[in-house]
Amino acid sequence: MNSQAFTDYKIFTCNSNVGLAEEISGIMGKPLGKATVTKFSDGEISVNIWETVRGVDCYIIQSTCNPVNDNLMELLIMIDAMKRASAGRINAVIPYYGYARQDRKAKARDPITSKLVADLIVAAGADRVITMDLHANQIQGYFNIPVDHLLGMPILADYFKKKELPDMCVVSPDHGSVTRARSVAELLNCPIAIIDKRRPEPNKSEIMNIIGDIEGKNCIIIDDMIDTAGTICNAAKAIKDLGAKSVYAGATHAVLSGPAIERIENSVFEEMVLLNTIPLTEEKTLDNMTVLSVAPLFAEAMTRVHTNGSVSALFD
Repeated sequence: MNSQAFTDYKIFTCNSNVGLAEEISGIMGKPLGKATVTKFSDGEISVNIWETVRGVDCYIIQSTCNPVNDNLMELLIMIDAMKRASAGRINAVIPYYGYARQDRKAKARDPITSKLVADLIVAAGADRVITMDLHANQIQGYFNIPVDHLLGMPILADYFKKKELPDMCVVSPDHGSVTRARSVAELLNCPIAIIDKRRPEPNKSEIMNIIGDIEGKNCIIIDDMIDTAGTICNAAKAIKDLGAKSVYAGATHAVLSGPAIERIENSVFEEMVLLNTIPLTEEKTLDNMTVLSVAPLFAEAMTRVHTNGSVSALFD
């Protein structure tokens, strides 16, 4: 693809993660497109795009984080606006994909909301989705359009590798995160431990058993997201009580809802390393938190998508 074709794209953002969008556009050397997303007096969302997008490949950056429904509607309405304005390819860049945890019927009459949201995004007119660390990999199959699923774990692994902690051990907080934790452990060349827990009801967990040797080790608990922080804080206390030298945490999505901040403040964590797929407000930022940027990875992926390059090569 020639350089002239490469310049024929525009980057837009809604309201959920403007800082990340600005960082991505800065890396790509492209100013953010002129658009405003506001609300009418009755609460309905208003989208105005102030420049032409006809025939142009457009990238809309929007994490569907809290308030999830408002941010999701902003994304859908901007996609629809661009589709009706005859945009070329519409790429929904969703660093954090909300509703991802409702990915199957866990009990009778459960909705599968992550599939419903995928259908809405496709129906609105998106041609491609670029996202990071979906709660379940099979959500990629809920879309009838291409999905580029970026991985945040190598960013976390690289950070901990540079810390050069002795006797590291990566800990999976539950069975569902074992594959994710194992990939980080392989990058760090260290052993893995697994926490076997029971969840009596949503957002509540009870530690049952720890599989693996964590005594005297610097443990790193790895997860895709931290929501109410009950699971990860309980896990940290359990492995500390069983003889771990220190406990760190690494997670992609800092949801941090409800009592999360209070729990983290009272936890045994030496450091919590998070990625900026969701913006951290001042009241949710603690002294022992480190935030790493996903902007370089998203910028590289978007560049490769636009130039028809290999995105999978980013994971080699």
